[in-house]
Amino acid sequence: MCTVCGCGDAKVEGLAHNHDHDHDHDHGHGHDHHHGHGHGHYHHHHDHAHHHHGELHFGQGPAGVAVPGMSQERLIEIETGILAKNDRYAAENRAFLRGRGVFAVNLVSSPGSGKTTLLCRTIEALGGQPLAVIEGDQQTANDADRIRATGAPAVQVNTGKGCHLDGHMVGHAIEHLDPRPESLLFIENVGNLVCPAGFDLGEDCKVAILSVTEGEDKPLKYPDMFTAARLAILNKIDLAPHCDVDLDLYEANLRRVNPGIEILRVSARTGEGMEAWTGWLRARLAEKIRPRAAE
Repeated sequence: MCTVCGCGDAKVEGLAHNHDHDHDHDHGHGHDHHHGHGHGHYHHHHDHAHHHHGELHFGQGPAGVAVPGMSQERLIEIETGILAKNDRYAAENRAFLRGRGVFAVNLVSSPGSGKTTLLCRTIEALGGQPLAVIEGDQQTANDADRIRATGAPAVQVNTGKGCHLDGHMVGHAIEHLDPRPESLLFIENVGNLVCPAGFDLGEDCKVAILSVTEGEDKPLKYPDMFTAARLAILNKIDLAPHCDVDLDLYEANLRRVNPGIEILRVSARTGEGMEAWTGWLRARLAEKIRPRAAE
C-alpha cells in the first residue's frame, strides 16, 4: 500500500501484483519491483488551513499540499523521491516503445467522460491499424472486456485503492501485450482529473477527454491535467443542445490553462469528429515511424 495516499497493490489481468518483489523481465524493461510509491495526497486535513474570504486553502507552501505533522520540506522530499522512481520506470517504457516505433497515448479524464466508448469507436474506425490497449480501473475487467469485444488485444490493470496508473504497472502491461512494431498503444487511465496528471507512464502524449456535460469550468478547476495534455477532446457534443453548454467557452477555458493545447470536438455516438481524431492519431504515428524509416 502506498505510504501517503493509501493506494493499494495493482493487479494485472486479475493476478496479484505486489510492488515489492524481485522479478526478471524478458523484454528489457529491467523493473526492479522495489516500488513502494506514495503520492503525497493525504485526504484528512485538519490543521494549517489558510482562510481567505470564507475559503479554506490547503495547497499553500512549496509542496502545494498540507499534511498534519509533516513539514513542507519533508513533503517535497517524499514527492520528489516517488516521482523520480516512477520516472525511471517511465523512461524504460518509453525507450522500449521508441525502439518498436509504437505511438502511445495516455487517455485521461474524469469518470463518465465516455473514454471507453470513444476508444471502442476509435478502434472500429481505425480498421486494420495494429494497436493494443491497457485498461486502468480500480476494480473489474469490464472495460477490457468491451475492448476485446472489438477484436483488439487488451490488458486490464486493477489498481485497487490506487487513483492512477504508474510507470511500473504500465511496464508490466506492455510486457503482457508485447505490442507490434509501428502500432498504436492506448493507455486508458483511471478516471481521475488529479493524480494521473503528475505521473509519466512512458507515453508520447496525454489526451484529455472532457464530456460536454461536465461543465465549462472543469479546465479551470483541474488545470494540471489540461496543462499536461497535448490534445483535449470535447466528447458527447451531440448532447450540447440539450445541456445548455457553451462549447466556445470550453475551448477558451482550455486555452487559458494551456495556450498550446489542440482541441477536437467529437461525438462517439454519432461519429461526428471521429475522422479528425483518427487522422490525428495516424499523423502522430507516422511522425513516430519516420525516423525509424530513415535509419
